[in-house]
Amino acid sequence: MSSLKLISPVDGSVYAERSVMGVDDAAAAVARSRKAQKDWARRPLEERIALVRAGVARLNEMSDEVVPELAWMMGRPIRYGGEFGGLNERANYMADIAVRALAPIEIENSAQFDRHIDRVPHGVVFVVAPWNYPYMTAINTVAPALIAGNTVVLKHATQTLLVGERMVRAFSEAGLPEDVFINLFLDHQGTEKLIAAGSFDFINFTGSVGGGKAIERAAAGTFTGLGLELGGKDPGYVMEDADLDWAVDTLMDGAMFNAGQCCCGIERLYVARPLYDAFVEKAAAWVTSGLKLGNPLEQETTIGPMANVRFAREVRAQTAEAIASGARGLIDPNLFPADDGGAYLMPQILVDVTHDMRVMRDESFGPVVGIMPVDSDEHALALMNDSQFGLTASLWTNDAERAQRIGAEIETGTVFMNRADYLDPALCWTGCKATGRGGSLSEIGFHNLTRPKSYHLRKKSA
Repeated sequence: MSSLKLISPVDGSVYAERSVMGVDDAAAAVARSRKAQKDWARRPLEERIALVRAGVARLNEMSDEVVPELAWMMGRPIRYGGEFGGLNERANYMADIAVRALAPIEIENSAQFDRHIDRVPHGVVFVVAPWNYPYMTAINTVAPALIAGNTVVLKHATQTLLVGERMVRAFSEAGLPEDVFINLFLDHQGTEKLIAAGSFDFINFTGSVGGGKAIERAAAGTFTGLGLELGGKDPGYVMEDADLDWAVDTLMDGAMFNAGQCCCGIERLYVARPLYDAFVEKAAAWVTSGLKLGNPLEQETTIGPMANVRFAREVRAQTAEAIASGARGLIDPNLFPADDGGAYLMPQILVDVTHDMRVMRDESFGPVVGIMPVDSDEHALALMNDSQFGLTASLWTNDAERAQRIGAEIETGTVFMNRADYLDPALCWTGCKATGRGGSLSEIGFHNLTRPKSYHLRKKSA
């Protein structure tokens, strides 16, 4: 029997290993989840909300185990305390709005007719979650799917193999009924077979473009609903009236936090020419004075290893190719001796970059950012839209009308003004182009995890 091995980026050891579940056994587990769904959906909405809140609270109680476990699995420094801030904000918001978001749409309720539209659960929701923010990305779908009356099957990335197991344990200990929320250890082949067999009623996948395409191919002809959040190459545009220090601090944090492994991390920057030199100087100082690369289990570490050596290898390749083509790296490698040529990768800022370079086109997903000067809003807009991706864009100005006007022309799912690398659970988290389709969180997230069911009830003849 084959197994899934989690190689820790901390020291290259095998941190965890689980046997791959056979397709027949997995299908039987999904069948039990489907059987449990009807009873779960019949429970009062308030009861489902309470049980989801209890599951999240139980997970919070495991923080002493979860935080170092995350460091070992994917390299996030323990000083940041895991993902509980974002996880709680998202789960609590979705619980808070559930009654309103799932309320029937009443068309008529008269002596003669009752006409209304209900939101009913799809059935079994399959969540395929990534490793970079393994708890927050999973809870985006897990919490509202359960609240809406679906049962949930979770499959996590091998790099964060233990997350699904821990989440299911927390919710089970909080009182969630058996088989309502289950975790499966699957390989790619088993996952695709289950999808192709029509095992699920809705699938939410967060990951690579290639992974999204594989999910679409497997689901072809099954009419299974899909939500796909895929790659990103999120831009920031700093206008001449921006608060320079605020912009540098927020954008560089957005580029470097979590070793740059953020779906909505800043990967390319366009700065109005009057501010360009000052921005570049301050950005380089921000990196050299504020970041310490090292073991994520040490409290003083602010940037840990990338989650896997192969991820770091891609960032190094993009950076080297850019420098060979004329770009300049502003950060002296001697300032980051912990860079070992493997998973531990120093942060870098590149200038003299162009869109002919992969580092300004392809997803980097690491601690590197390219900065270019621009001469007008039109120039910046053309460069921001020169991408196959469209998740977020960050605009820096004191003029909200200008930001709204530019934002309307950017091909993206979310427009930020004077903010970056943040997910607001009240807004739909969505993307366009190769970033994917569908949307999570907000009231729209509940709509995507349910289907409309119409009732036309004639009470008596006219």
